[in-house]
Amino acid sequence: MSFHESATDITVEGNILKAQLSNGEEYLEAEFDLDTVIGVSDGALTWGGENFSESSEDISFDLEGDDGVPVLRATINNEDGEQTSSDINLSEFISNNGGVFEYVG
Repeated sequence: MSFHESATDITVEGNILKAQLSNGEEYLEAEFDLDTVIGVSDGALTWGGENFSESSEDISFDLEGDDGVPVLRATINNEDGEQTSSDINLSEFISNNGGVFEYVG
C-alpha cells in the first residue's frame, strides 16, 4: 500500500519526507531520507539514484488531484546548464510498513 493512504501530516523538508504513519493501531512519527533513493539523470528526478537535493533547487511537495497523490517537484540544472522542472510521484516506490517508511523499488 502506498504510504499516503495510511498517513497524516505529510511534509517534505529539503530531502526529508516526514509523516505520521499508521501501524494499524496508532500513528507514529516517521522520517525518510529521499536522497538515498532519488537521484537526477538528464535533468530529471529518477528512482534508484542518490543525492537529488545536491543538484536541485526550489524543492517542493504537494498532495495532488482527487486521490491526494504525493508529488515531489524540483528545479534541476541539466547537463547544458539549463534549468528544468521535474517531478516524481513518491507513492510509486515508497510504502508504509507497520508505521515505517520503506522503499520498494
